[in-house]
Amino acid sequence: MGGFGSVWHWVIVLLVVVLLFGAKKIPELAKGLGSGIKNFKKAVKEDEEDEEIIQKIEEKPKIAKTTAKRTSTKTTQASTDSSTPKKRGRKPKSQTTA
Repeated sequence: MGGFGSVWHWVIVLLVVVLLFGAKKIPELAKGLGSGIKNFKKAVKEDEEDEEIIQKIEEKPKIAKTTAKRTSTKTTQASTDSSTPKKRGRKPKSQTTA
């Protein structure tokens, strides 16, 4: 016995399918199967996009921490430099009147 790889086996299976469902139902079944596969692929793609968005959201706090460190070093450098006046709306101590 050749198993299920023989051409005659497939012809018999095709005839049985045509007898069971009719010639008009086969294209409808194929269309339904195709749209089901299309919807499945779309759902998988959307799921992957959602996972990428979640990963980006989880990475943002790490980036914010590194930028906070950079800004804190800039502010300490500006506060230690006494030759330039602070730009906070106040006059430097040398220009204030007592």
